[in-house]
Amino acid sequence: MLPPSIKQRVRASFDRAAPTYDNAAVVQRRVCDRLLDGLDAEHAPASILDAGCGTGYGVRRLRERWPGAHLTGVDFAPAMLKRARQDADACFAADIETLPFDGECFDLWWSSLTIQWCDTSVVIREAARVLRPDGLLAVSTLGPCTFAELRAAFSGVDGHRHTLPFSEPAQIATALTAAGLRNITLLRETQIVHYPELKSLLRAVKAIGAQNVGEGARSGMMGRRAWQQLEAAYEQYRQPAGLPAGYDVILAYAEK
Repeated sequence: MLPPSIKQRVRASFDRAAPTYDNAAVVQRRVCDRLLDGLDAEHAPASILDAGCGTGYGVRRLRERWPGAHLTGVDFAPAMLKRARQDADACFAADIETLPFDGECFDLWWSSLTIQWCDTSVVIREAARVLRPDGLLAVSTLGPCTFAELRAAFSGVDGHRHTLPFSEPAQIATALTAAGLRNITLLRETQIVHYPELKSLLRAVKAIGAQNVGEGARSGMMGRRAWQQLEAAYEQYRQPAGLPAGYDVILAYAEK
């Protein structure tokens, strides 16, 4: 699990991002839609948990698919959860590594772009615990090639870590198997968003609360010379549509 001090910083980061999140979360909406596409529309879960529901986009999409389902949202950032309450049947401010529910109470455990902030094995074990027999798991997360351009650009500027240590697909599969889940399917794809310049790219990352808050992160502002070096390094990745921010997306499905 993440140390409590880092969890507090992650929570605070997402609380601050709540007002700007929906306008900036372009990739997050794309990935949520892709995760939903992979679920059988004819399967009708009566009870759904959105683990890490954020401002409620996933809840709304799940409601469209299954209007009769009881939808529960969980998030540990109160400001995010406040925005999701209008769409969910129930909301809980909680850590998805330690869910406040009895075992075997959900037909679908859903989580889109949240578990990269958590201990994957712990989260998946909790998912298996609260799923009913034959219940389904659907999760999206980020792989190690996420923000590859940003890491490469920063590598020549300083020695700080500027992204999370994202999981390999094999680690996700191992966690699912270890939790006793079956019929596992993993998909991997790249999502790219383009920005006119580096400042707008970094502002967009900050607006969704995803700036690096873990151990080894830079504290304080960059100097002017270091910023110019970073801009020059990132410019080599420019495409006709602008500067790319690449997301290495992993979609996983399993059954209890």
